[in-house]
Amino acid sequence: MPLIWPLLVSLVLSAGWLWFFVRRDRHPEPAWLLARTFGWGMVAWGVSAAFGGTFGHLPAELGLLTPFLALLLTATVEEGSKFLAAITATTEHEFDEPMDGLVYAVTAALGFAFVENVTYSLGFGASALAWHAPLTTLVHALFSAPQGYALGGRHLQGGRWWRSRGLLLSITLHFVFNGLLTGAAGWPQFLALAAVLFLMALLAGRYYRHFEAHARDHPQPP
Repeated sequence: MPLIWPLLVSLVLSAGWLWFFVRRDRHPEPAWLLARTFGWGMVAWGVSAAFGGTFGHLPAELGLLTPFLALLLTATVEEGSKFLAAITATTEHEFDEPMDGLVYAVTAALGFAFVENVTYSLGFGASALAWHAPLTTLVHALFSAPQGYALGGRHLQGGRWWRSRGLLLSITLHFVFNGLLTGAAGWPQFLALAAVLFLMALLAGRYYRHFEAHARDHPQPP
């Protein structure tokens, strides 16, 4: 498959979901900072891929613990790298309200998903591009929503535990989702995946409504 098609499809999907998530920001973020955070998300994929290549070589003597550790380490490294990409925006002057935490966490996640979609499509062909890219783009954004809520919540709560709790929830959601993907195929697996996806969407919606209410109640000075 020519490289141009995975690039175009992945870019359109990323741009579409980015618009969907940032359109509710009452104080739009500068394009340069969104682009930089997206770029750091792309770098985060490279970092996680470098580590992820070693997880397939865990000792088989661990038995059933081997796939469990591989899934847990994958979720930890991927969410940790996306989190580091997102926090590059928190030191900027433009990061000035709780909603910005969600905006930049999702932006970093979409940069991560963009590269993952391109590489996956080049490796597995057009069929992978058709089903893998839309799902991957959405779930990576939803995985990062708790991180964004935690980063934005620093304006309300503060403290390192606030951020750690968001990251731990993202890792847990990622671990459970990937675990279900590797289970036996069938209706129970499909329903469980749908339930986890619904839960993540519900959490993201709740986070957005919370920060929207805060933005309405605490308008920024002109």
